[in-house]
Amino acid sequence: MSVTAFRGGDQPAVSPAQAKVTTQSLQQKKLRRRPITALTAYDYATARLVDEAGADIILVGDSLAMVVMGYDSTLPVTMEEMLHHTRAVRRAVKRAMVVADMPYGSYQVSEDAGVANAVRFLKEAGAEAVKIEGGAQRVELVRRLSLAEIPVVAHLGLTPQSVHKMGGYKVQGKSLEAISRLTAEAQALQSAGAFAVVLEGIPREVASRISAALSIPTIGIGAGAECDGQILVLHDLLNLTFAAPAKFVRRYGDAAELIRNAVRSYCQDVEERRFPSDDESYHLPKETLAALVEPEGGLRRKA
Repeated sequence: MSVTAFRGGDQPAVSPAQAKVTTQSLQQKKLRRRPITALTAYDYATARLVDEAGADIILVGDSLAMVVMGYDSTLPVTMEEMLHHTRAVRRAVKRAMVVADMPYGSYQVSEDAGVANAVRFLKEAGAEAVKIEGGAQRVELVRRLSLAEIPVVAHLGLTPQSVHKMGGYKVQGKSLEAISRLTAEAQALQSAGAFAVVLEGIPREVASRISAALSIPTIGIGAGAECDGQILVLHDLLNLTFAAPAKFVRRYGDAAELIRNAVRSYCQDVEERRFPSDDESYHLPKETLAALVEPEGGLRRKA
């Protein structure tokens, strides 16, 4: 790297709204009580739109197993599939931080495998951080990833990769014992080096207590408004999931109806020969057309 890269005065001015999001800038948002915005994205087009719209974090979530690939849980998606989608997202994003979800099986087998797979996300796919699910059982892995210079987002509460152990997608942290455990696990993950923690599917009051107890940002999904930031699955936000939304989802647009109507209109126009129009067609140059067509309208045949 050139020495001039370190000279701030030699770099073009960048407005705060355009500045690259980093772990440090996210920490500053918590300190200044400015909410962090996060959304999922899984391909170039949607990632580019989410980035241009100003989201701070783009999560390449393992939720792509359900909303992109059609599975009924996040469990089937593989490392290779997650790497493929993360690469596509990375190519689109300029400002937001790109966080990759580590899929089920990529870190549960051993911590060595977890570190090796996390390295792949940074080296091969261009992710800037990884997200892993779990509490006390993930503390040592978070510590090892941090020592390997890999930024980590922890994930507590309703952890979808544990759906079978939890007996379904259920709100977590309802009892005093569970509240105490979640708080202690969040603090342990912070001490191990996590720079943020996702709190999913827990009571608002519990998320508020954990957010106040931590010095790192909390990002909520179904965890109330007191978290330091919020995240939603983009397909939920746009009504592209073909299912009733969860309680915490607010739909900001109806892309399903937009796409359905557009395709329906296209099919009708093709069937009724309204598409393509003459203006949407290419034409021969006049000279070529004159040489091809006889004055009386017949085609000239050459031996």
